[in-house]
Amino acid sequence: MPTRTPPALTADSHEHPRVPAVLRRFVKPRGKEPLPIALHRRRIYVLPTPYGLFFAVLLAAMTVGGLNYNNNPALILCFLMLSLMLSCLLRGYLNLSGVRLESLDAAPVHAGEIQRLRFRFVADSRRLREGLILERNGQRVAFSLSDGNTADVALPQATNRRGMMPAGRFKLHSRQPLGLFEVWSWLHPDTGTLVWPALEKDPPPPPGDGGQNRPRPQRGNSDEPIALRDYRSGDPMRQVAWKHSARLDRLLVREYEQPAGSERLLSWDALAPMPGDSRARRLASWVVDAERQGQSSTLLMPGTRIGPGQGQAHLHACFRALALQP
Repeated sequence: MPTRTPPALTADSHEHPRVPAVLRRFVKPRGKEPLPIALHRRRIYVLPTPYGLFFAVLLAAMTVGGLNYNNNPALILCFLMLSLMLSCLLRGYLNLSGVRLESLDAAPVHAGEIQRLRFRFVADSRRLREGLILERNGQRVAFSLSDGNTADVALPQATNRRGMMPAGRFKLHSRQPLGLFEVWSWLHPDTGTLVWPALEKDPPPPPGDGGQNRPRPQRGNSDEPIALRDYRSGDPMRQVAWKHSARLDRLLVREYEQPAGSERLLSWDALAPMPGDSRARRLASWVVDAERQGQSSTLLMPGTRIGPGQGQAHLHACFRALALQP
């Protein structure tokens, strides 16, 4: 009869019923914390590295030999090495003490792409802090803090679904100086990053070609400008009339004649009973396709209407609404 191997002790081992209650107190990870997160003595941990253990065993053997042979120079050397070891312990602790995580953000990406998390660290003193390493899931990046300046650190993160993605837990550690001790702390920010829905490959055309009938020509993106208007957020910069804007000291945008039927009306409810993720992928693809063809689009979501509009601001607003829709 095969025997069962006991589960390995991981960061979530405190949830396993076979882990003793006393041990759970020490392995239980910290919960989510609001930013900023400051590192202090109650959350900094220190253990000797394998090299540090070898150094300690060697130092003990030298001390026993010096005492056995009553060799004063050898004992002085042992005390000097011990003081060096204690100095490395204190210096490693001070390397992390006072470090503060100020902010964490990331530019939105489509699900399935790699998102780069941007961390901003700052220290509360002008002490030089070298060899700091931020790590999670095998991804690591090294940085330093000096002269009281901030340090911006980027760490890649894989995305697999739309919506707000939790930042998760990160390990900040260092083996400086000399690598005798590893000093670390866990960071679990109470924040998340936005992930847009993935774009559907080869989506079908929108119902009715996505066009909305219009009785007369409208303002859009044809070849001949017909008017000037004030700049609105999301307007393409190529349509800005720079000479007129400089003369009037405000941004003006050219408007062009656009043929009828070039606005796409896209509805979330019209795709029922498709699953939510499938609807989000298809609508995102239709919005992108309308932008590529120079058409304005209107996205109808439950309880909200986005558009009609064009440009990056309109795209981002549509992607955000699709990402956060249950």
